[in-house]
Amino acid sequence: MRFARMPSSEPRPFRWRWVLFSFFLILLLLSGTALYITWFKDQPNETHIKRDFGGLQKPIFYQGELLKQSAIGEKESLKLPFEIIKSLIDPTLLYEAESNSIILTTQDKVVRLKTSQLTGVVNEKPFTLHFPVEMNKDIVYLPIEPLREYYNINLLESEENGVVFLHKEGDVTQWGKIKQDPKDMEKQYALRSDPSTEAPIYADLKQNAPIMIWEEVNGWYRAQLDNGIMGYVAKSEVILDHIEVAPKSKVKDSYVPWRPLGGKVNLTWQQVYSKNPDTSKLPPMPGLNVISPQWFHLMDGQGNLKNLADADFVQWAHGQGLQVWALFSNGFEQKQTTEALSTYDTRFNMIKQLVSFAQIYQIDGINIDFENVALKDKANIVQFVRELSPFLHEQGLVVSIDVTVKDGSDVYSKFMDRRAVKDSVDYMMVMTYDEHWSTSPIAGSVSSLPWVEEGIAQIIEEDEVPASKILMGIPFYTRIWTESGGKVTSKAVSMEVVQTLIKEKNLTPVFDAETGQNYVEYKDGNKTIRIWIEDAQSIGSRVELAKKLDLAGVASWSRSFESPDIWTVIQDGLEKRP
Repeated sequence: MRFARMPSSEPRPFRWRWVLFSFFLILLLLSGTALYITWFKDQPNETHIKRDFGGLQKPIFYQGELLKQSAIGEKESLKLPFEIIKSLIDPTLLYEAESNSIILTTQDKVVRLKTSQLTGVVNEKPFTLHFPVEMNKDIVYLPIEPLREYYNINLLESEENGVVFLHKEGDVTQWGKIKQDPKDMEKQYALRSDPSTEAPIYADLKQNAPIMIWEEVNGWYRAQLDNGIMGYVAKSEVILDHIEVAPKSKVKDSYVPWRPLGGKVNLTWQQVYSKNPDTSKLPPMPGLNVISPQWFHLMDGQGNLKNLADADFVQWAHGQGLQVWALFSNGFEQKQTTEALSTYDTRFNMIKQLVSFAQIYQIDGINIDFENVALKDKANIVQFVRELSPFLHEQGLVVSIDVTVKDGSDVYSKFMDRRAVKDSVDYMMVMTYDEHWSTSPIAGSVSSLPWVEEGIAQIIEEDEVPASKILMGIPFYTRIWTESGGKVTSKAVSMEVVQTLIKEKNLTPVFDAETGQNYVEYKDGNKTIRIWIEDAQSIGSRVELAKKLDLAGVASWSRSFESPDIWTVIQDGLEKRP
C-alpha cells in the first residue's frame, strides 16, 4: 500500500528570523523611549516665569509672609495700613470713625492723630507731623514717623521695586548666600516656584548672592531676595551666613506705684453719699495705710462728673499717714456709661476732670469702680483705662480698679476684661463678697473662704493677673437671712449689730468648716433666722489667705461696719512674719 506524501510542518528559517528581529526592534524602541523619558524627566525645568505679588502695588512682607494690604507713599512719606499695624504690632490701636482719629496708647502716653491733619497730640500736648494720617479708598494709613517712635519698628524699602520689609524689635532673620563653583564662576542657580527641579524658575541667582532664609522644606530652603521675590533654592546650593536680630529699644523707666515700705496694702473704702464724715469722730484704725472715699460719680453721657471731694478729709488722712485713693463710680447707670465711654472726647472729658480734681485736692490715687456695664462696652472700658492711666501716672497717681470674681453676670462680671486692663492698672481689687447677695434666692455666706480662694486663683491663672497687683476684698458686713413660707429675705448689718443680737438671744455660734466662719441660726415664730458671721476669726482667716496667695494686700468694704478690734486683727495678720 502506498501513502500520499504530506507537506512538512517545520517553519521556514527566514520567517523565524523576521519574528525575532521585529521583537528585538520593538524592545529596543521601548527601552529607548523609556530611557529618553527618564532622562528628560531628570532634566531641571528651565522655564522662567514672572513672580507677581497678588496685584498689590506696594507689597509688604513680614517674616517671609506677604501681607494682604499694600503700603502707599515712599521713603519718608511711606504709610502703612491701620489693620496691619493693629494685627501685627499693637492690637490695642484704635481707629475711631466718629472723630476720624487714631488713638495709640502706651504705658505713659496717649497719642491722638486725626486724618488729614499735620498736628497730633501726646497727652494732650500738640506736636507736628510731616505727613498726616490718610484715608484712601476706605483704608486708613499711618505715617511711619510715629510708628518708628512708639513701636521701634524697622521698615526697609527695596530700591528696585519699592517692596516694603517690616521688622519688629527682636525679630530674627537667617541670611545665607549662594555657594561658589570654582570650576565655573559664571554658573547661576535657580530660585524656583516650588521645592522641585520640575518647578519653573522665578530668578537666576549669581554666586555669593545674599538671600533671606525662612524655612527648610525637604532639602530646599524657602528663600527671599531683597526685591521681595520669594521661592525655593536647593539646600545644597546655599551656605548659611549670619543671623540678624532687629535691635530692641531700651526699656524706659516705668512708673513705680506706691507700696507700703516692707508691707502689704491695707485699704478701706469710705462710703460718702451726700457729705463726708466728721474726721474728728473717726476711730483709730491701726495698720490702715490707704483710704478710698466715694467722691467722684459719672453724672451724664457727656462724661461730666459729680464731685464730693473734701480738702479737709485729705489733710486729715495725710496727717494720719494715709494715702487717699478717691473712688470714681459710674453710678451703676448703664445708659450714660455707654454714652460716656463711646468716644475719645467723652472719655477724655472724664479724664481731664479726674486729673484736675487730683491736683486740686492733692489726692494720691484713683480707684475705678464701674459696675452694671453693658457687655457691648467691654472694649470701651478697656480703652478708657488705657487712656486714663498715662495721665494719672504722669501726675504720680496710683491707678486701681475694682472687679468681681468671674461669674455668669454680663453686667457685673463678663463686661470686665481683667486680662486686658491688668497692664494699665497698678492694683486690682477683687470684690470677694456678695457670694450670696441681697436678693439671693437662697441664704448663705456673704463670702465663704473656699469661694474667695477659688475666685482669686481663677483670675491669677486664667487672666494672668500678677498676685502682686491683687487686693483681696474683705466684707466688714454680713447679712441676716430670714426664711419664711418658702421665701428668703436679707438685710446687711455691721459686725456689732450681729454681736448684740447674739447676746440678746443668748445664742452660741458654731464653726462652719464649709465656709470657714462662725454660724448661728434661731427661730423667730415660724421664721428661721440664719447668720454667717464676720468677726475677728473670719477676718483673721481672710488675711492669712491673702498672705498665703502672696497678694498685694486687702481692701475692706466698708469702714463703719467693722468692730473696733478688727483693725488690730488685720494689722497683726499682715505684719506677721512667717
